[in-house]
Amino acid sequence: MMINGSCLCGKVSYSITGAVGEIVHCHCQTCRKAHGSAFSSVAAVADDAFNLHGAEHLKSFESSPGKLRYFCAHCGTQIYAKRDNTEHVILRLGSLDDDPKTVEQKHIWVSDKASWYTINSDLPEHPEF
Repeated sequence: MMINGSCLCGKVSYSITGAVGEIVHCHCQTCRKAHGSAFSSVAAVADDAFNLHGAEHLKSFESSPGKLRYFCAHCGTQIYAKRDNTEHVILRLGSLDDDPKTVEQKHIWVSDKASWYTINSDLPEHPEF
């Protein structure tokens, strides 16, 4: 099974040859600002299962110490984030082209949630990570 994804302009793409981790909706201020939305939907993917194409078109930003966010330099699509000393990427699910074959599990950083957004789901809500 292979799962594919790409940026809006198509200069960056990826394929995933392993499992996509549980889907988490992060409401922290950094995710909201980076994505220009109420929250960011993410999932972990093992480094050795994440095959990136067009890496020369990526730029990165260190949004917090030891965490880089990677995005297409041409269209701005957020692709993934990477924390120091981890063996997985934090995939930005909005960049998926295919079904990740996993389901949403929880909302995190609800203590930092946008005041104008109301969560309308039965998923567990956690004040922090």
